[in-house]
Amino acid sequence: MDWGKIVGANVRRLRKERGLTQEQLAMETAVDLTYLGGIERGRRNPSIAVLGRLATALGVHPATLLITD
Repeated sequence: MDWGKIVGANVRRLRKERGLTQEQLAMETAVDLTYLGGIERGRRNPSIAVLGRLATALGVHPATLLITD
């Protein structure tokens, strides 16, 4: 399994479901916009701290970002 792609797809899906732009989510989580884009593309591996901030901003438990379809 490619966990980076799984996390990225979940972040992108949840962000869009909440009507947020990448810029809005990046600002809310104090993550660089290009870094967030890399996470969503599965090219960057976020730390546990960043996963926690993303999950909080998206209103989900951090484990939700690891769920596969």
